[in-house]
Amino acid sequence: MRFIKNYFMTFAAGDIITKISYLIMGAGCFLRGQIIKGLLFLFLQASFIVYLFNFGLGQLKLLPTLGTATRVEVWNEELQIYEYVQGDNSMLILLFSVMTIIIILAFLVIYHLNIKTAYNNQLTKERGGKLNNMIRDIRSLFDSNLHVTFLTLPTIGVVTFTILPLIFMILIAFTNYDQSHQPPGNLFTWVGLENFRNIFWNDPLQARTFVGILQWTLIWAFFATFSNYILGMILALMINKKGIRLKKLWRTIFVMTIAVPQFVSLMLMSRLLADQGAMNVLLGYLGIGPIQFLTNALYARITVIVVNIWVGVPYTMLITSGILMNIPADLYESARIDGANPVKTFTRITLPYMLFVTTPYLITQFVGNINNFNVIYLLTGGGPLSLDYYQAGKTDLLVTWLYKLTVNNQDYNLASAIGIIIFAISAAMSLIVYNMSSSTKKEETFQ
Repeated sequence: MRFIKNYFMTFAAGDIITKISYLIMGAGCFLRGQIIKGLLFLFLQASFIVYLFNFGLGQLKLLPTLGTATRVEVWNEELQIYEYVQGDNSMLILLFSVMTIIIILAFLVIYHLNIKTAYNNQLTKERGGKLNNMIRDIRSLFDSNLHVTFLTLPTIGVVTFTILPLIFMILIAFTNYDQSHQPPGNLFTWVGLENFRNIFWNDPLQARTFVGILQWTLIWAFFATFSNYILGMILALMINKKGIRLKKLWRTIFVMTIAVPQFVSLMLMSRLLADQGAMNVLLGYLGIGPIQFLTNALYARITVIVVNIWVGVPYTMLITSGILMNIPADLYESARIDGANPVKTFTRITLPYMLFVTTPYLITQFVGNINNFNVIYLLTGGGPLSLDYYQAGKTDLLVTWLYKLTVNNQDYNLASAIGIIIFAISAAMSLIVYNMSSSTKKEETFQ
């Protein structure tokens, strides 16, 4: 509303040159001596018009249907063979339509800048001032407008490689883009909320898979986060305790896990814990039957949690070690004088302080574990597989299920819908937990 109000107010207050700038971009510059800047605005306007009428509008017209012409087989009398005549490509139509909308929005920003520049030039002339030439404008890009110089390319990169693909992925969730509707041979079209209805209740197999995997995802995220957190904190307390010798050695031993790339450790553990792996061979020598660490649903889930503790505890130990050193010593001294035992000291002083400082870290870890692709996929591959699930196994998380739907089954629409659900769950839980935490409610307690 403010933009529209300023648009008409500027037009009313502008002189004839400023008013011309509303139709011919750059007029407020090159008619007042800023030739290069004015021609640059004019070039951008001309390029936009050429793009829009030669390509963009054509894609936008097809956006409501995502294409109507399918690939057809035509008999070539001269060559005596059948030839394929390509039709519309729904994926490219959707992609180019989103790109066109972003280009239109970018043009509106430039158009507003053109009007603003024209009006500012008018005011400068009315005050008897001197307009900047191109050299001064370039110099300002390395002085007062240095932020523009540094942020322009990153902004373009974010829009091109983050925002555009993100919007494209979100829109895919409202189509029937799956293995039966693969462009360019076939078209896909809009289906509204059908994919979400299938996930929640319309398709019994998909709904059962989603509920089961969601439950396991939340259980996994809880244990993967808090087991690492508590055990890492206890480990840090033990190493930092007065009287413990060779502290550097103990820290080095536990940090060795970090020194080895995680995917190497996980793939090694996958081989060791296989049904015919080294661990079961060793158990066989001891007279213990083979244990299905990775092929039994319950054992596999326990295994991934335990292995995640092994690879994750050192990170928490390092983070909590630094925080523990900053807890005021007089708090512990007062607790000892009052007769508090080590357990009460931990629950009344250490743990509250740690939770206060590390709540944002815990939220980040929890969300990260919801999307922890590496541990699950490299260790179990999401298995063991189950006929109760649609294209998923008993240790699959939502993110690994999404990956399988995309790569193995080409159910892009279902995968996109799951991606949106993962984002909604992660964002909602992060906001609720953070706003309810003492880190937000009692910001000055430990300062």
